[in-house]
Amino acid sequence: MYSIKHHTEVESSIEDTFAWHEHEGSFRRLMPPWLVAEEIRADQTLQEGSQRIFRFPLNPLLPLKMKWIAEHTEYNPPNRFSEIMVKGPFSYWKHNHDFKSESGKTTITDDVTYQVPFGRLGNFVDNILGGLLVKNELKRMFKSREIRLQRDLKIHSQFADMPRKRILIAGSSGLIGTQLVAFFDTGGHDVWRLVRRPVKDGQKEIEWNPMTGELNSESIEGFDIVIHLGGEGIGDKRWSTKRKQQIVDSRRKSTILLSDTLSRLKSKPDVLIVASAIGYYGSRGDEELTEDSQPGEGFLTDTVISWESYAESAKKAGIRVVNTRNGIVLSGAGGALGRMLLPWKMGGGGPIAGGKQWMSWISMDDEIYAIHHLAMNENSEGVYNMTAPTPSRQKSFAKILGKVLRRPAIAPIPKFSMRLLFGELADPLLIEGQRVLPNRLLESGYSFIHTDLESALRDSLGIWKNL
Repeated sequence: MYSIKHHTEVESSIEDTFAWHEHEGSFRRLMPPWLVAEEIRADQTLQEGSQRIFRFPLNPLLPLKMKWIAEHTEYNPPNRFSEIMVKGPFSYWKHNHDFKSESGKTTITDDVTYQVPFGRLGNFVDNILGGLLVKNELKRMFKSREIRLQRDLKIHSQFADMPRKRILIAGSSGLIGTQLVAFFDTGGHDVWRLVRRPVKDGQKEIEWNPMTGELNSESIEGFDIVIHLGGEGIGDKRWSTKRKQQIVDSRRKSTILLSDTLSRLKSKPDVLIVASAIGYYGSRGDEELTEDSQPGEGFLTDTVISWESYAESAKKAGIRVVNTRNGIVLSGAGGALGRMLLPWKMGGGGPIAGGKQWMSWISMDDEIYAIHHLAMNENSEGVYNMTAPTPSRQKSFAKILGKVLRRPAIAPIPKFSMRLLFGELADPLLIEGQRVLPNRLLESGYSFIHTDLESALRDSLGIWKNL
């Protein structure tokens, strides 16, 4: 048997800290941000017998996935809860979470006892490596959990004196949506999902069909905050005439349906947040672009201009409307960064198309915290650039990513190969760029967690200098 302990100190009472862990979303927020994990089931309690079940890939090169079933075995609020692994990658796994209060602060001790798989062979291999193969991965995991817990509790405390909100989120299953739902949930808000499939029993879900215009207005009465993140992925597939029409229609039909329905409600929300993109600005070279800058040209620009106009009915009905123009959201579990990782780890990374184009990025935590800030701040309205204040040239981005991954960043990727692979979308998404600054977000009082690219990448990938 092996064991490991990790201590995390937070500026929060033991009751509030334990309560944070009791929320369903805590499991997602504590999941390492580089781990591609699919949550299958999450019982809404930590009491004995409750379970959490998720799947994760065994290897990025293989389609095989493993299921992890965790079952809670001890529940003593606010001092301890425990779980064991019923099914998963270890021969044995028990995890105790102990909470201790002192001088207004709380220390959480994660105490894990485990046995590596494959019996004597597993022990032999791990012993050859000094018992560090699994232990180092666990250290990374607990470091990530410590950082995320400390940040989340601090951000929630900023609006702790405000009433908890009833929140409806469309696009909740996407990369940003899953984290946003979990974060709001751990803040004690009543979070519901707007889904395009039959609702699951016992889940806070409301069904709609944007393509056929189906949305029961009575089912969305009384929400305080509505957030729309939906739409066909802009960079998911090669562009064709049909694909571009799907991108436009998915945004037009869903946003207009949601906006028009909200505008006619008896109990309207305080705010409607609609995600859009920095593609609004087009390809502008070295020009510094703020929310006051004029739009560019091209398909993405036209799409975003129309996209942001679709919520006009909500605005006319007196609902505060916020448009978030997203840059490149950094996540080791998906998105642009997630797709880069495999070739980079194999030594195939480098500057794209010369690397002079600007990349306007934002860390996943800053994306989530900034949306929370805009939703809770009653003076926030209009357009906000969701990018870090320090955009990077693509060549510099490649160099820093190579440094973090300890891989070379010298394999140039020419324009023609990108165009062969991605077709028309290669130019606006990879070859061209925008130097976008988040002026209005900063003016609103938001303070970024990550203002430098290296720290954002290290957090996203769990590769810190001093672990």
